Amino acid sequence: MTEARAPGSAVSGSARHVVFAPLRDGGRVEVVALRISEAIGLGLIADGEQLPSELELAAALNVSTVTLREALALLRQRGLVETRRGRGGGSFVRAPVDASVERLRTVLRETGVHELREIGDHLLAVTATAARLAAVRASADQIERLGELVEQLAAAETVGERRRADGRFHIEIAAAAQSTRLTRQEIDLQGEIGELLWIPFGEAIERDERVRQHRAALAAIAAGDGDRARRLTEEHVELAVTRLIEFHLQLSRHEP
Repeated sequence: MTEARAPGSAVSGSARHVVFAPLRDGGRVEVVALRISEAIGLGLIADGEQLPSELELAAALNVSTVTLREALALLRQRGLVETRRGRGGGSFVRAPVDASVERLRTVLRETGVHELREIGDHLLAVTATAARLAAVRASADQIERLGELVEQLAAAETVGERRRADGRFHIEIAAAAQSTRLTRQEIDLQGEIGELLWIPFGEAIERDERVRQHRAALAAIAAGDGDRARRLTEEHVELAVTRLIEFHLQLSRHEP
């Protein structure tokens, strides 16, 4: 059976299911807002897309409608959601403005080497394991979708487009591994570190190099070679995190 996708996107039904799955972290407003804002930032929910009704979304996330309304209000303040009244109204997604280079550099400068290594270790474990499992479990449709995302990355012109295509590639690998937990962790990690990896004028990842890496990993997944898929994924995650730490140290040395 062909897996459903969001209209006009390469996002799989599996990845979107994780976005709208019940929250395990409790029903706090900040947790609900984070879940939705991560999905918007990574392009898992498209610009202009209408969110489910408040009752449907609250039920899906297993939170009260009061909590959901407060979370939506917070997202409106951040410019990520707009509410339209009247017939055909509801809550609609607004694509975020990409963070300024200066803000990202400040975030990276203030994030210590130990924390960057911790995040990198977590990313390495989740992403490489997902790649190994995807080589065994991915369907033909999922492999085709991964190929579409690689081509999106190859054609991406802005930093934001590159970041979203790269992040979604890894999220879709986790979805192809048929693991809800790995997919949830990959979304969280891409939301945490994805922007930093693509900071202009010091990005840890060079687009054409990343495209080559993705194509090689995808070829291994398509061939069912889990060990090779895992090894290739480990190599490019380790390289990206190493470069990110080097850039952090460079920024720290030049701190005013």
